[in-house]
Amino acid sequence: MISTLVWGTGNVGRAAIRAVAAHPELELTGVLVHNPAKVGRDAGALAGLDTELGIAATDDIEAALAAGPRAVVYAASGDIRPDDALADIERALRTGAVVVTPALYALYDHRSAPAELRDRVTAAATEGGGTLFVSGIDPGWGNDVLPLLMSGLGSTVDVLRCQEIFDYTTYDQPDSVRYLVGMGQPMDYQPPMLAPTIPTMVWGGQIRLIARGLGVALTDIREVVERRALEETVETELMGKFDAGTQGAVRFEVQGIVDGSPRIVIEHVTRIHASCAPDWPQPHSGAGAHRVIIEGRPRIEITVQATDENGNHSAGGNATAVGRLVNALPWLATAEPGLYDALDVPLPFGTLGAQPFGTLRRQ
Repeated sequence: MISTLVWGTGNVGRAAIRAVAAHPELELTGVLVHNPAKVGRDAGALAGLDTELGIAATDDIEAALAAGPRAVVYAASGDIRPDDALADIERALRTGAVVVTPALYALYDHRSAPAELRDRVTAAATEGGGTLFVSGIDPGWGNDVLPLLMSGLGSTVDVLRCQEIFDYTTYDQPDSVRYLVGMGQPMDYQPPMLAPTIPTMVWGGQIRLIARGLGVALTDIREVVERRALEETVETELMGKFDAGTQGAVRFEVQGIVDGSPRIVIEHVTRIHASCAPDWPQPHSGAGAHRVIIEGRPRIEITVQATDENGNHSAGGNATAVGRLVNALPWLATAEPGLYDALDVPLPFGTLGAQPFGTLRRQ
């Protein structure tokens, strides 16, 4: 059994606790929290399970790492605290742990990451003997292994497009939704996530990863951003009111340019209410979907919709992204120290009839 620490219990951490507890090769041995109100609570309660897991949450980072977990799922946010997240991950790597996280998006494709960042993380992994795999929460598999798998099903590939289409009404993370993405802000507000060069900084690594998988050379990466205002004030169940005239939808593309044309595209279409920008791409049903479209011969399109936490599409997307990370831990535990990406880490098959949450699986 691989002793596993889950660091963070927000939207990603809740799903991580459930995934670790259900995995037949992993043993949940610790949970780290930041909020003092969560200290001492059972991991099962924090994960929204109806059973206790026998693991009390702690905010003592030193003690949690000193316990020697073989694996760490770093689920704390890196969006608004990138330096802190990097320091935390380096600290875990120096203990010799296998670390998986969505927090360091610059390392989606570590080969093209800034040298200073790559060197720091590599040094920590080498010093402690740890390994690191970073995969996105949007979700990563939708922008790497799935489109590359589909590209092998046809004769020709002209354009490969990865879409995330979501109504953020179901996404309970006000800091990200209101301030990073700009929902509910005046139209002259500059959302940090949409500022020039930032989309490329976040998703450019996935564009480069797909290009490497396809064996093509990129000549450029471009950005296209559109924003729409709400025509009417809307009330949301999880995040309150969004006023008419403020940003209600955003659509952007990060385009990988090959031979002068956009050939690899990651596109996000995000709304705070379904009534905003109805002419933009929509999920076939429900509040969210991930879609891959391959324009070529034949034309191939696949839509993936996941739900979790009482039918929530955002929670379902988070859970699949977490599954990609958590299910990689057994493979990473046998790998040499260093950095790995989605083309290195195989996607394992699932476990049919996994033991129920909370069942002790010690050997």
